[in-house]
Amino acid sequence: MKTTKQLFNRRAQRTRGNVKKNNSGRPRLAVFRSGKHIYAQVIDDVSGSTVAAASSIDKDVRAKLKNGANVDAATEVGKVVAERAKKAGVETVVFDRGGYLYHGRVKALAEAAREGGLSF
Repeated sequence: MKTTKQLFNRRAQRTRGNVKKNNSGRPRLAVFRSGKHIYAQVIDDVSGSTVAAASSIDKDVRAKLKNGANVDAATEVGKVVAERAKKAGVETVVFDRGGYLYHGRVKALAEAAREGGLSF
C-alpha cells in the first residue's frame, strides 16, 4: 500500500507533466500550499528560471493578513503574483496546481491571479 505522500507526489508529477506537455512555451504558475502559508511562482521552464514569485510570508502581504493559511491570504498572494508577473512582461501562464485539488485556497489564488490580469 502506498503512503499518502507517495500518492500526492504521483498526482503532482502527473499534473506537472500534463502542464509541461501542453504549455506551448508559456510559463507556469506553480502553487505550493503548506499548513501555515501559501506560495506562488511563475516559472519559465525553457530557461529554468523563476520570473515572479509571491507568498504569504512577504512583508507587504503579511501586513494585510491575520493568518497566512486561509482563503484571504491566498487571494492576496494571487493578486501580488499577478502584479509582479505583469511587471516582468508575462501576460499568459499555465496553472500548475501540483497535487492539490482546485478548491479552497488554490482556487482562491487562481481566481485572484485572473482578476489581477493573468490569463490561463
